[in-house]
Amino acid sequence: MIRRLTESKIRPGIWPLEWAMIGYTLLTLILMAFLAPRLVEPIPMLLWRLGSLLLLAGVWAMYRVWPCRLTTFLRIAAIMMTLSRWYPDTWEFNRLFTNLDHLFATWEQQLFGGQPSLTFSQHLPQWWASEALYLGYFSYFPMIFILVFWFWVKRPEELQRAAFIIMAAFFLYYLIYIFLPVAGPQFYFNAPGVDASHGVFPPVGHYFHEMHPMYPAPGTGGPFHQLVSIAHEAGERPTAAFPSSHIGIATLLLILSLRHRLQGLALLLLPFYLLLCAATVYIHAHYLVDALAGFVSAFLVYGLLHGLYQKIFQTT
Repeated sequence: MIRRLTESKIRPGIWPLEWAMIGYTLLTLILMAFLAPRLVEPIPMLLWRLGSLLLLAGVWAMYRVWPCRLTTFLRIAAIMMTLSRWYPDTWEFNRLFTNLDHLFATWEQQLFGGQPSLTFSQHLPQWWASEALYLGYFSYFPMIFILVFWFWVKRPEELQRAAFIIMAAFFLYYLIYIFLPVAGPQFYFNAPGVDASHGVFPPVGHYFHEMHPMYPAPGTGGPFHQLVSIAHEAGERPTAAFPSSHIGIATLLLILSLRHRLQGLALLLLPFYLLLCAATVYIHAHYLVDALAGFVSAFLVYGLLHGLYQKIFQTT
């Protein structure tokens, strides 16, 4: 076991998922230059970008000193852990633009005759149902970790591809969120003048320029409900509703598992995937149209990034 951890074919240079982070960093720095006079906290945003590049340099140096399978995994994991900080960063941009939730809530009402996020939670008030769905939502990042770990153990030759596709997919979704300011039901339904139960969806303009309380979350306060609530209090922002990256990324995990013939991994992830998809609407994080768009977008994103990897990074 120790020998397997220490043996490694050295992969020099900057890795694909790191290029994805560098590219996103540069794109958002350019955007910051254009929006500088309007940004609320440009200095922390700049410091975060500097810190992420320093982290990249640090894990690169660690790998160069001790190039092995273990440091390969640590290097990839460290870069992917930055995603939780890149997410709220999208709000620093999109809160400068006019909110669009009234359009999405209206489309939801017209398509489904109501608000599925409210109807769903009202029809499943039971403790066991609530906790199962919150477990699914909470499993999002553990599912990503499990897939990366599984590839590291079972398909090390494909680990770079899988890590790149996941990392770059996140950044594609984040770019959408920057320019498409949709906060989702959990924020919009709590905005002044909104009455979701009666289909009243006024525009709220720049109401989300500052953080605001969320619409009361359904559930009975069980342990997974509490864990999700703590995570939301720590890092949730009125951003990133359309399309649902939770469903998009989770669908990508299954696509990657099946494309690389990891049926055991796919079977392990499947029940959590189904619960997560349902939970995004149940806990009011997304409109149903967000969830459907997240599912469809996963296949488009996979095709784009798989082809990009083949063209730029695939060695012959």
